[in-house]
Order: sequence, then C-alpha cells, then structure tokens
Amino acid sequence: MAHTDHQTMRRVLRREIAGTIGVLTDDHDFRAMRRYRSFTFDDHATYLRQLEAVLRARAAQGTHTTLALFDPEDYAAYCADTGLDPEAPASRTRYTAELAATGPTIPYDGRPLADLLPALVDEAVRQATWEYATTLLTRLGPCPTCGEDIGRAAFTRASELLVRILDTAPPGDRHLVCTVSGPPDTLLSVLHADQDPHGATRLDEAEALEFTSVLALGLATRSPGGLVMRTSATGTADRVYGWRLRGGALEPLTASEVFDAYCTDVETGDLIPPESGVDYREPPALGEESTAPDHRH
Repeated sequence: MAHTDHQTMRRVLRREIAGTIGVLTDDHDFRAMRRYRSFTFDDHATYLRQLEAVLRARAAQGTHTTLALFDPEDYAAYCADTGLDPEAPASRTRYTAELAATGPTIPYDGRPLADLLPALVDEAVRQATWEYATTLLTRLGPCPTCGEDIGRAAFTRASELLVRILDTAPPGDRHLVCTVSGPPDTLLSVLHADQDPHGATRLDEAEALEFTSVLALGLATRSPGGLVMRTSATGTADRVYGWRLRGGALEPLTASEVFDAYCTDVETGDLIPPESGVDYREPPALGEESTAPDHRH
C-alpha cells in the first residue's frame, strides 16, 4: 500500500514539473547538430514529428512545456565557455535550461508545430532586435552639453509618441511597423495594438518594448526611417497612414507618399496594384510638442 502511495505521489509531482524543450526549427540547424554522435536523428521532418508526439503526450498528462530556440553555434560556444562536453546529452539539457531562463521561449498550447515554430522564430528575432537596439541606446551615453542620458531620454520620448499615435488613431485593430535605417543594419519592428469590445487597447508588453526601443534609436541617432500604421475595423475600409523619421523627429507623410510606399515593391522598385478597400490618408496631428526633439543632443 505504501509503495502504491509513493507511486501516486510521484505521478502527481511529475505533473507539477514544468519542462523546456530546445527546438531545431530549420534544416540548417538540424544538419549542424548531426556532427555530434550523440544526436541520433537522421531526418529533420522525422525529428519534428517525434517532437510533436512528445509534446502532445506531455500535454495529455497535464504537463506544461515551453519551447525554446536551440542554436547550434550558440550551443557550441556555451560548451566551450563552461567546459562542458558538447557530445553529452546532459550538456544539451543544461544549455536548454539556460535558454529557459534567458532566451526566447513560447508555451506549447496544443497548436501544430507548423504554427508554433514561426512564432518562436519571431520571438527570437524580436528579442534580438530589442537587445541590439537597447545596446546601441546605452552606448550613446550622456549629452556632452547637458549631461542627460541620450538613450533614456529618447526612450521616454518614443513612449510618449507611441501613446499619442494610438490615442489619435481611429477605432479598430492597429498594425504598426517602424523601420530605422543605417549603419550597420536596418532594424524593423512590428507592433499589434488590438481593441477589446470596450474600446481598450491591448498591447503585448514584449512587442511594445521592442517597438519603442527601435523608435527611440531612430530618434536619438537622427537616422532615416519611417513609421506606418494600418487600422482595421468591421464595416469600414482599412486606413493607412504614417510618418518619416528625419532629423530626430516624425514628419507626416502625405496620402500620395503612403500610397506610393504601399504600391511599390521594396526589392525591385516595380509597381504593385493597390489593394481594394484601403484608404490611404495623412496622419492626424500629433502636436509639435510631441514630434519635435526636446533637446538637440
């Protein structure tokens, strides 16, 4: 009887343990892991099917699982830094545990991996973009004239601008895209700001943080770029408008400029037929106090 009780308690405890699985999302990373003899999978598609079966089984047992992006190059560097044997399965387990604490993750919610893996990759890109933008903002340091932290001031201003943009937007679900060009890389950030039935705006905190950081970097470094918003609401045409980033400020785009931007292929420069049911227009006024730099650092 005591033995049965112990088995029952252990089953209960196993359901209380949350797990993280590091996933090789593409064939390139999968091939990179095959150099390790202890990694016994031969085919990426089979690997994903087996992984999905494990995830479904854990979910059926009431066990929560988190998916993390397993990067073979980062894993090799981790093993070199920690002195672990990269051939040992235990080393992969320790690396995955590290990912659970510091890396991009998403919960397994029962959806097919074909739907979850793009979301995991997007989360990884979002975190990398936020970390990169934050690093560059930090490196700007204090203003030599007034001593104010340039990056922190730009982030505050970008936050205020985002609030103003959302406050002046028409009702509906909003899709915002911000790009900042210039050396060494062009950064792109996307933010979804949906409205609930009561009209309140719902934001994903991680998305908003990344978006604000990218906008702040463009403002602080006076880099060229742009911010475009598309609003969708039932029964009305989608509305599209935006601003260009220039000289550390947001300048409104004309309706024709927005139309040209949406109807031109970015890579080839060829014209794209305009979408039906889309209203290209000028943005609402944000107020000079919101768009103009408070201080010329």
